[in-house]
Amino acid sequence: MSKKAKNTLHNIVYSTNPDLKYNIPEKEATTLPPEKQILKAQISKKGRAGKTATLISGFIGSESDLEALGKMLKNKCGVGGSAKDGEIILQGDVRDKAVELLVKSGYKARRI
Repeated sequence: MSKKAKNTLHNIVYSTNPDLKYNIPEKEATTLPPEKQILKAQISKKGRAGKTATLISGFIGSESDLEALGKMLKNKCGVGGSAKDGEIILQGDVRDKAVELLVKSGYKARRI
């Protein structure tokens, strides 16, 4: 059985409960256009052993679009990082450059 088919029933194989209803999750949220997104860029050292990281939050949309935006920022800034849980984390203090790139891409971004 493929992974897609396996995950559609949330790994429930059999149930004796006649009233059982399968809760199928809703589709991912639709991504707002860049001009309607309000992103916030801030510096954080919390939970990173004293290392500085730039956090970009406020993205509304699907995980795939968030990862694409994160990849673009990581490439243009020349740093590593990750994009998950509605937040982009960039290694180092690249807040000014990230805000500049976001504004050029059509997003409303501001420093915090």
